[in-house]
Amino acid sequence: MTQKSGGITRSLPVGGREMSIETGRLAKQAGGAVLVRYGDTVVLVTATRSEEPREGTDFFPLTVDYEERLYAVGRIPGGFIKREGRPSERAILAARLIDRPIRPLFPKGYRNDVHVVATVLSVDQDNPQDIVALIGASAALTLSDIPFLGPIAAVVVGRIDGKFVINPTLAQAEISDLHLTVAGTRDAVIMVEAGAKEVPEDVMLDAIMYGHEEIKKIVEFIGEFRENALKEGYAKPDYDYTLFTIPEDIETEVREYALPKVEAAIRECIEKKMAKQDREKFLKGLKEEVKQYYAEKYPEEDLSKHVGNSMDKLEKEVMRRSILNDRIRIDGRALDEVRPITCEVSVLPRTHGSGLFTRGQTQILSVITLGAVGDEQILDGLGVEESKRYMHHYNFPPYSVGEARFMRGPGRREIGHGALAERALEPMIPPEEDFPYTIRIVSEALESNGSTSMGSVCGSTLSLMDAGVPLKAPVSGVAMGLIKEDDNFAVLTDIQGMEDHLGDMDFKVAGTENGITAIQMDIKISGISRDILKEALEQARKGRMHILQKMLEVISEPRPDLSPYAPRIITTTIDPDKIRNVIGPGGKTIKKIIDETGVKIDIEDDGRVFIAAVDGEAGRRALDIIESLTADVEIGKIYLGKVVKITDFGAFVEVLPGKEGLVHISQLAEQRVGKVEDVVSVGDEIMVKVIKIDEHGRVNLSRKEAIRAQTAEK
Repeated sequence: MTQKSGGITRSLPVGGREMSIETGRLAKQAGGAVLVRYGDTVVLVTATRSEEPREGTDFFPLTVDYEERLYAVGRIPGGFIKREGRPSERAILAARLIDRPIRPLFPKGYRNDVHVVATVLSVDQDNPQDIVALIGASAALTLSDIPFLGPIAAVVVGRIDGKFVINPTLAQAEISDLHLTVAGTRDAVIMVEAGAKEVPEDVMLDAIMYGHEEIKKIVEFIGEFRENALKEGYAKPDYDYTLFTIPEDIETEVREYALPKVEAAIRECIEKKMAKQDREKFLKGLKEEVKQYYAEKYPEEDLSKHVGNSMDKLEKEVMRRSILNDRIRIDGRALDEVRPITCEVSVLPRTHGSGLFTRGQTQILSVITLGAVGDEQILDGLGVEESKRYMHHYNFPPYSVGEARFMRGPGRREIGHGALAERALEPMIPPEEDFPYTIRIVSEALESNGSTSMGSVCGSTLSLMDAGVPLKAPVSGVAMGLIKEDDNFAVLTDIQGMEDHLGDMDFKVAGTENGITAIQMDIKISGISRDILKEALEQARKGRMHILQKMLEVISEPRPDLSPYAPRIITTTIDPDKIRNVIGPGGKTIKKIIDETGVKIDIEDDGRVFIAAVDGEAGRRALDIIESLTADVEIGKIYLGKVVKITDFGAFVEVLPGKEGLVHISQLAEQRVGKVEDVVSVGDEIMVKVIKIDEHGRVNLSRKEAIRAQTAEK
């Protein structure tokens, strides 16, 4: 333990590099504050609570903010204002990554506002700042007096040549076939998020357990750090806090009166296989009936909130008991049964590709647009990526759940779901050299009752194949659930909204026939074991294969041709030194080509040229112009040139755009020429042959040799 400017610092090795945590020097008025350093990545994380519980709320008011500072990578923000604005998508995903594993670890009924802020101060790309921030959040909460049932920790697991690597460096990540983030306590895994290149289920399970072994060491380190910080006065002792609870007498009375009614209602829902809205209306009616009963019984007291919460507990208890004991779900399905599926493609006539995926009462319309390389998204954040050519955007309008409310821009949920679907499909997207297009998919959740994110994966696969994108393999996805009481548990395939809300796990798995491409798992209990994970992964594989088969019955492979409304991309490569010939002064030349042909042109610094045109003829015309602008004059070749200047000793002829040569007066005709003007004038087009290019690049032309060559051909 090192004393440092009024604080303490301690280090431990993580993935072969040193990680240090410091407290007591910075942000001392926060409830808990730590400075975490991993390599040259430095993140300040604070955790602060409100003094009093929030009144009138039935949820835990936790807020996690992840603040990117561009000075962390030595950059000044773009735009007019020159300061950081709204969080980037990467920052929002990092905030969600922190929120998801810590949220279940607060006492049930805790209603004080808790605010966790992670500020990224310095970035070393070899050391992941989001993982550093998550560990910092755990440490800051552990040092504070906020009731936190941690500590937790997290690591990234990669796989290179079949071997697992903890927190792979940037170079290692590029050759890894797995990017797995695992978070957990000392005893269990509580969150998993992964992108992979068709990794088998057993390998994924081993990777999760491998990461958990490293997590245990970090968790123990944070616990020891708190003990030392308490001795030095840099950590806060526990305090007496208030939990929102239902009065025991009310809960007991409601249970005795309403439990038979709830059991009968749930049984009726199952027998009649009620749709989501019918079931919700039916159960809400029962709740209002019970509330009315107690309003009449105790008119002097307002017990509606306590009665409502008691009814919610009973509903959850009865539904979970039905699954655990009777192996019957709320809609009558077996535990491993997938809801009815229908798939359609080409549902929109003028788009580049579209797919409609319906599974039970979850319906997703995914629409693809193909664009030029220059349409790729520019990224302005702390990562090394400056742009991306494949984007997946997800929308969740209120009508999808039968609600009427304001529609605003995408929130954290929409961004998170879009990123998950994007991660699932990204390994199957063909590389730019094989398919030089920017790809944007938009998934519209038209109807929602469980796992619209996995529905988006399936709908997007349909739309990609409908558009003729040469996917490496089709991808499907399924959401798994868990009901667990002591040692008794049930894994559910294709969970719907009620099972997600009342269950203990939301485990989404996407992949191809050969393996997993993405995973996202959130646990609402203290954690799950390897055996449960293994069963969930295997059951998910069977569910994915069933869904994939339904998709392939509609479209078995990508269409051979693109939509007639999609642009055709023509590619060529020019000498990088000749890019200026195509651009022209102030961009005049390239603007003229675009205006004349109606195409879109993107030129990379390495000389690659991409011409996007819906009209193939226009694209070829643009290509001809570019090739003529960048072609080299060849000795012995005949050109149709234009006379641009006349002198006493000959005529200067432009044989290629911007490239001129001299036809000496002796080379103008077979006979002797007295004056150049006797043969040619400025503006004339004449055939000339290149007879010499000297060491200075000067081109000598001959009209006489060109005439002889043409005569010989005849």
